[in-house]
Amino acid sequence: MLAKQWLNNSRDIMARIEETQMDNIRKAAEVMADTIERNRWVHTFGCGHATIPIEEMYPRIGGFVGFHPMVELPLTFFTNITGEMGVHQFLFLERVEGYGVEIMKSYDFDKQDTMWLFSHTGINNVNIDIAIESKKKGMKVIVFGSAAEAKGKQTRHSCGKTIFDLADIVVDTCAPLQDASVTLKNHQDKIGPVSTMAFITCVWMTVTTVAEILAERGVKLFIHPSHNVPGDTTSRARLDAALAEYKKRIAGV
Repeated sequence: MLAKQWLNNSRDIMARIEETQMDNIRKAAEVMADTIERNRWVHTFGCGHATIPIEEMYPRIGGFVGFHPMVELPLTFFTNITGEMGVHQFLFLERVEGYGVEIMKSYDFDKQDTMWLFSHTGINNVNIDIAIESKKKGMKVIVFGSAAEAKGKQTRHSCGKTIFDLADIVVDTCAPLQDASVTLKNHQDKIGPVSTMAFITCVWMTVTTVAEILAERGVKLFIHPSHNVPGDTTSRARLDAALAEYKKRIAGV
């Protein structure tokens, strides 16, 4: 059954992440914890389906304030597959060198911030722009992606480097470079991509480690609670408190 093939492929990747990436996940989490403890931001950015792990962090039940999603709509929106903001435009834009520089102009950054980037292959220009500009501003750059599989691939950026080359810390998602993982009879292309599952696995392993570190330091976390649990009469108040803290930090208070 192809369903089981995909499931087994996913399990194998999760096992490899556990076997090979725990030290790097811990290193990344320590940098992020230091940033959040200082009331600064872990900025998060990706293109295409690499924005899905960004949406997993915050706002999200079980997430907490400290992660700032940078979501650029033309690089994210796939409801209109063709026509306005279609796939053709996206594939062009993510390869435009300098676009990331313009994106960075829309935000305020501090050298105590961290930039957390997601890129499966690490070769496209917008992500590399963001990494370069982040380092210019003194931020640590953490990159999650298929680093080992992408080794040797030619960058599209004039700097001559991939996003993995620019990173201070890399967590390898262990996903195959082709992404799709299941062979289909009578077809050239495989089905069943696994990079999103790998990204999400690495995200929650990292975010839970950040939370563990901060809790051990005695730092109060503003957690986004579930507001769907019968009998929980304070969930709305806790949600309001989390959103108020988010607004306060965005305002730079």
